[in-house]
Amino acid sequence: MEYLVGVLLALGVGVFATLVGLDRERGFYPVVLIVIASYYLLFAVMGGSHRALFAEAPILCAFAAVAVLGFKRNLWLVVAALVGHGMLDLVHPHLIANPGAPVWWPMFCLAYDLAAAGYLAVRLMRARGASGLSWSPK
Repeated sequence: MEYLVGVLLALGVGVFATLVGLDRERGFYPVVLIVIASYYLLFAVMGGSHRALFAEAPILCAFAAVAVLGFKRNLWLVVAALVGHGMLDLVHPHLIANPGAPVWWPMFCLAYDLAAAGYLAVRLMRARGASGLSWSPK
């Protein structure tokens, strides 16, 4: 169920953003990546674990750095980072004990990340040569 909800939610967010024009600007998906990566810090705070908070912070910083680089240079980096975050979700419970993270979260987040990466990849492929989208590298 976690996988299905993750995929449907990611596709729903992507389609909604496209329909209302939120993703016309190249900053939308990098911000989504940063928000996704920040949830594990939120869970560390909710779980009251300083150890998890300090372990999660550098991971957030790394994904935020790639999001900024992707925003500045090439949105394909954001696609790769979303896939990378999904892969991190596969092993996260074995790497960092985060008592605030729901048991179902890694599966949900993995599905969301991969579906969001796929949606962004399709948008990027369709945006090549299309006018009206400001997704070209600066």
